[in-house]
Amino acid sequence: MAEKLKQLSRDDWATFIALLFHTIGLIGIIFLERHGFLGLTPYNLLLSFGLLWWTRNEKDWGFILFLLLAFVIGLLSEVIGVNTGKLFGQYEYGRVMGPQFMGVPLVIGINWFVITYGCGVLASWVITNVFKEKMDAMEGQHQIMLIALMGSGIAVAFDWLLEPVAIKLGFWYWVGSGAVPAFNYMSWFLVSLLILMAFHVLPFNRRHPFAVRLFLIQIAFFLILWIALP
Repeated sequence: MAEKLKQLSRDDWATFIALLFHTIGLIGIIFLERHGFLGLTPYNLLLSFGLLWWTRNEKDWGFILFLLLAFVIGLLSEVIGVNTGKLFGQYEYGRVMGPQFMGVPLVIGINWFVITYGCGVLASWVITNVFKEKMDAMEGQHQIMLIALMGSGIAVAFDWLLEPVAIKLGFWYWVGSGAVPAFNYMSWFLVSLLILMAFHVLPFNRRHPFAVRLFLIQIAFFLILWIALP
């Protein structure tokens, strides 16, 4: 048993930790005292960020710059959205996700990084492996745009899954009828595309297996809540 534990990679340990905490969150939200577990949401996001940082071997300037850009672009787009309604639509955040800046929880910037980074890594892997021959025939700029478009599409699909769960849990709510406007998904696509263009232009290694694992764990987490919550 001890030998098997020694053979586990950093990615394996991080996957186990992410699965453990997301499973505890599911049990707490669905079966136990929901409010107390929801208060741990910012810490779960910080844990996800910490695991991504821990499992990434090369923390070079290109990656760090992308991290900062994703945080700043994501946070500022939400500030514009909440305060003007000119991005995403008319919505407001609840108090579940911790300290706020101009009506937007600070961890939302981290969330934008975690989601777009996972989408970028996943899209890069799919296109460079599944469509390798077609990619080799493309010019570099076309490759970048194709991967960024696919990553943005994945990000919008993730938000579509996330929205009904987030509303039920009080992460945020939409003003008026409470329905999610189509404009939200259009804005998600454009903001994600901007961040993912930076992802593919900046010089850093885009291979990060744990980022894909974490993204799939998050999809499973919100899918289960989407099914289980009344």
